[in-house]
Amino acid sequence: MKKKLSHIDASGNAAMVDVSEKKVTARMAMASGRVEFPKEVFDTLAGQDFLGKKGSIIQTAVIAGIQAVKKTSELIPLCHQINLSKVQIDIVPNGQSLEIDCTVKCTEKTGVEMEALTGVSVSALTIYDMCKALSHDIKITDVQLKQKTGGKNDYRS
Repeated sequence: MKKKLSHIDASGNAAMVDVSEKKVTARMAMASGRVEFPKEVFDTLAGQDFLGKKGSIIQTAVIAGIQAVKKTSELIPLCHQINLSKVQIDIVPNGQSLEIDCTVKCTEKTGVEMEALTGVSVSALTIYDMCKALSHDIKITDVQLKQKTGGKNDYRS
């Protein structure tokens, strides 16, 4: 069976997927990403326990990511509004980077992959914003879906 894009109608126009006939199921998605720093910048941040002039870099990024997850349908035009059951964002130092993991859960007719990816992305952008005064040579990398469950197909990278 040939796969087709789900957000394009028969005329080639953008369309929101009709989920009215789908069953409500428990759904979960996990996404990850990384913010890489030059060594001297990372060492400075780690030496300050990741506290900047604007406050805790990590906690601010967690809150920003959670807010973004809740607003995904406002940011991504064809995403459905869904009721979220859980949003968890973990940010931990690793090497010269901060690793971001976002897990989102719901019981709905559609999945939460975009919400998890949005949470990681906005968390990473918040870290960049809070650290750019030290260097613009900061890289946001490897934003990806790691796992999803529920719905038609499960996925694990």
